[in-house]
Amino acid sequence: MKKLFGEVNLTWKKVIIAAVVIGIGVGLLNSVPCLFDTTITDVATYFDFWILCGIFIIMNSKSNKEAAIKCFVFFLISQPLIYLAEVPFNRLGWQIFVYYKYWFIWTIFTLPMGYIGYYMKKEKWYSLLILLPMLALLSTSIGTSLSGLIYSFPHHLINLIFVIFTLIMYPLVIFNNKYLKYIGLGISIVLLVIFSLPVILNKPTYETTLRCNSEKTPFNDTYKTYLTNSDLGEVFVRYEKNLDDYCIGAKFYKTGETKLVIESPSGEKQEYKLTIGKNTYTLE
Repeated sequence: MKKLFGEVNLTWKKVIIAAVVIGIGVGLLNSVPCLFDTTITDVATYFDFWILCGIFIIMNSKSNKEAAIKCFVFFLISQPLIYLAEVPFNRLGWQIFVYYKYWFIWTIFTLPMGYIGYYMKKEKWYSLLILLPMLALLSTSIGTSLSGLIYSFPHHLINLIFVIFTLIMYPLVIFNNKYLKYIGLGISIVLLVIFSLPVILNKPTYETTLRCNSEKTPFNDTYKTYLTNSDLGEVFVRYEKNLDDYCIGAKFYKTGETKLVIESPSGEKQEYKLTIGKNTYTLE
């Protein structure tokens, strides 16, 4: 593993080919509907994999300037290719490039990040300080992945493992100095705990309004509402002041399928098939 971070002959040809293959590959995978909200699409959305690419390029460069320019060129090619590969499959078409602005700003930042990042190879006290922001940025994905995993198991499991593995791996493979190595490992563990605890203590929920009172399906606060699978969440009738009417609110804890039951005081029931997704649902 250590040979990958410092002993690879990373030529310009390899950098450009990798940028093209990775960019198109990620874009095509991100266009497959059955892969939505999984680790595969996490690659296209979050920093985790791209931090690995950046550190790999920096550690296998031979100077500050080479690290900065190679990082910049890699991201300048790969990021727009992701969106280009998605154009034929996305409902936005060419308008999908509106999201590229965010990644282009980060692409510009790779110039100073690559230049300064090269000093990690110097094995000085400041080398760990340079790695620290990368570890912190990577740690932000712990909460996102863990939250997604709890809400929609086993989605995001591989990404969570990847984030934890790389968070621990970087200080161990980048540094030879045992003090930098183990202090960095300690920082990674602390970051892991800090970003995991809030999600563990406050499980993710998706709150929404399922439907409101109507002539076809009337109800009020005298009606009972419940899910046939209560593990997925809870539903309740509430009065919406802005609508001046009663609506059914919901708090979902997991994805899955169940039935929404609306029961009148006389025992008459209305049943609806409810499919709960990530921040979405369908009610039939």
